[in-house]
Amino acid sequence: MKQDRFLTGILIGIGVLVIAALAVFFTRRDTQTYIVDDTPEGVVHNYVVAVLERDYEKAYGYLADLDNKPDYDDFRQAFLNGMVNPGTSAVYMGDNEVFDDEAYVEVALIYNSSDPFSTGYRDVQRAGLVKQNGVWKLTSMPTYYFWDYNWYMEPPK
Repeated sequence: MKQDRFLTGILIGIGVLVIAALAVFFTRRDTQTYIVDDTPEGVVHNYVVAVLERDYEKAYGYLADLDNKPDYDDFRQAFLNGMVNPGTSAVYMGDNEVFDDEAYVEVALIYNSSDPFSTGYRDVQRAGLVKQNGVWKLTSMPTYYFWDYNWYMEPPK
């Protein structure tokens, strides 16, 4: 009889933990916030947030005015047509290098494995920036086709 109560208590405790985990999972907010964009890291961060939030006009504003800059409609269309799809991986921003009016920020895309026995992998590239009229602007961003909303600041362990 005592064991039945003990087992019942354990099962009730497990049930409460499962309900709490589900509540946290379904009520969490997967939004990122903009930060001050007066540094190269801030510009890259805000560009990624704008893309993930589908604020293409804001993201476009972070691009440098260069000869090869696409017009806004082409830029936006690349996302809308799925040519660039922020959907299944995570982004981590690492080290940066600043040389007067040029900067590079390490950006790693972390791909999750497709099965439970693999560890996934990361692709590390660099975003290029230039200072135009005293403001950092992107000259190049790594070409990633699969981003995710769970993305920033904490490298995988």
